Amino acid sequence: MTTASATADLGDLVRDLALANRMLTQEGVLDAFGHVSVRHPEDPGRFLISVSKAPINVRAEDIIVCDLDARPVEPTDRRVYSEGVIHSEIYRARPDVNAVCHHHAAAIMPFCLSRERLVPVNQLGAVIGEEAPFWDSQDEFGDTNLLLVRPEEGASLARALGPHWVVLMRRHGATVVGRSLKEMFFRAVHSTANAGVQLAARALGPVESLTPGEIALASRLRPDPIERQWLYSLTRRIEAVGPERA
Repeated sequence: MTTASATADLGDLVRDLALANRMLTQEGVLDAFGHVSVRHPEDPGRFLISVSKAPINVRAEDIIVCDLDARPVEPTDRRVYSEGVIHSEIYRARPDVNAVCHHHAAAIMPFCLSRERLVPVNQLGAVIGEEAPFWDSQDEFGDTNLLLVRPEEGASLARALGPHWVVLMRRHGATVVGRSLKEMFFRAVHSTANAGVQLAARALGPVESLTPGEIALASRLRPDPIERQWLYSLTRRIEAVGPERA
């Protein structure tokens, strides 16, 4: 790859990362809080993430590069997310992960406040896997303000995530990962939607998870549905705010 093409590819990824912040807000996954990152395509020991601001306001010029200690590679006087260790420690622990989203979606929160298991209850919900593991900061750290700001807290979360794609965080939110930015986007949207459906179905009676065999088959993500979801969300964003602001 030439230097020019590598620069262009990095520029496209920066643009898409900023766009993912805004589209995940449009989809109800992010709100004023939460953050999204992607591993640097040329250096697996670094990742791209926005400076600290509401995701709906993130633009390409807000994206910075951080190392696996969650520190900006280049000095900046702009505030960075205090929970960068969520991203850095997952990238350190999971070489297969290339994108991370931490969020507090309303549909997910009931599962973070109870011991009700979040399980796939429909075909698209299979992106969760057989179930989402549950991480409780009390187990290792006792009373905290529930933010993950220390490397050991991020490492603990990464251990709880293990080989899974979604981890619930007690009284806090969820973290979703993927092998690419668009795959993570797909998982974030549909794990959140599954949570809403599962919660609503509980009002009608017991809810059954997909079988292990169904999960194994339905969770085999192909590029076409991932791209379809991305373009659908982009279209929704454009129709909501116009192409110039999308």
